[in-house]
Amino acid sequence: MKTIIFDLGGVLIDHDPRYLYRKIFDHEHEVVGFLENICTQEWNEMQDAGRTIAEATAERIALFPDHAETIEAYYRRWPEMLNGAIEGTVRILSELRERGTPLYSLTNFSAETFVTARAIYDFFSWFQGIVVSGEEKLIKPDRRIFKLILDRFSIDPDNAIFIDDRKDNVAAAQELGIEGIHFSTPGKLRDDLVAAGCL
Repeated sequence: MKTIIFDLGGVLIDHDPRYLYRKIFDHEHEVVGFLENICTQEWNEMQDAGRTIAEATAERIALFPDHAETIEAYYRRWPEMLNGAIEGTVRILSELRERGTPLYSLTNFSAETFVTARAIYDFFSWFQGIVVSGEEKLIKPDRRIFKLILDRFSIDPDNAIFIDDRKDNVAAAQELGIEGIHFSTPGKLRDDLVAAGCL
């Protein structure tokens, strides 16, 4: 039986900062401008890699003092970036669990916001282990975080499948001999897992 390693955001959780900032700004171009120039994806990934929210917020406010309130909202109102679980994928996870499939998660996530997410999503408890980038201070697609999950849980890469919505993360897993599935939709994922003999 294959061991399956899931990403969380974009695969099992519908998370997008635009959900929050569409409530704050009146126009979509303001949302896009803010997220492309102030609270950027690159800035957010620093928290996924272990920087604290307090440090990150202070750094942005120092650079963009006129936007202090909207910067502070990024993490103060972080749950409003969540649009629930991706139910089709959760159903697949449930079916795999019922089959006794070994299930793990490898996720790029701030250690601090992960605490909030864990309290929201009951299915996190279905995993036999979760490696969180912010806790390890390593971030996908760094191969070291893939090696970490393999070593920590004694996972055989030749008997494992990794599922992620980012192609660069899938490619990094494949470089270590792990079978990779690039997630796009629950339906496509189901087809891929059926083809792999997992469903």
